[in-house]
Amino acid sequence: MSVFKTAVKEDMQKWKTAMKTMGPPKVELPSPKDFLKKHSKERTLPPKKKFEREVPKKPPVPLRTDHPVMGVQSEKNFISTNAAGVIMGVAKKPKPIYVDKRTGDKHDLETSGLVPKYINKKDYGVTPEYICKRNEEVKNAQEEYDNYIQENLRKAAMKRLSDEEREAVLQGLKKNWEEVHKEFQSLSVFIDSLPKKIRKQRLEEEMKQLEHDIGVIEKHKIIYIANK
Repeated sequence: MSVFKTAVKEDMQKWKTAMKTMGPPKVELPSPKDFLKKHSKERTLPPKKKFEREVPKKPPVPLRTDHPVMGVQSEKNFISTNAAGVIMGVAKKPKPIYVDKRTGDKHDLETSGLVPKYINKKDYGVTPEYICKRNEEVKNAQEEYDNYIQENLRKAAMKRLSDEEREAVLQGLKKNWEEVHKEFQSLSVFIDSLPKKIRKQRLEEEMKQLEHDIGVIEKHKIIYIANK
């Protein structure tokens, strides 16, 4: 909500009646002295500033009458100096390249990915720190969720079936299914009466329910039951 709501509301109530005549009823007329004068809307330029050079000027171009200094000779033996530099200098190693075509196309070997320089790093194959931190956070969150579920189950008085009890229940359901199936097999071939049809439907529903219960218990390893 705007903080100016009250002020806007009062302002609207103040001018609500005054605007019934297509605007304020009393408007001050402009003064005849305030007329538009010539060049009154032109922009004025800022005052001129003295130019100051930040960098020095370049040396002037030599005149046509100026002549270079002639006759200056150096006593340095450039041949001996160059020979000594070549002899004492370290030989330049050739840049490693590889050729991928018989026409002799050369490419840089360092940037080609053929040099196994990344596997020689100290941290190669090491799990990054941020991934370890994230895995630790996921593990802590999972533990908190498991504790929360266990606490809710304890409050709801839920009991977890042990492996022996689960196996016993599963075997009992299978045994009941075999008994119902045996009874279903003993039905007559011709179902020509209403009691026979009802009995057949009941046995089919019992077998279907037992198959569903067996499938649920076999699918889930952990089962909780409510204590009544």
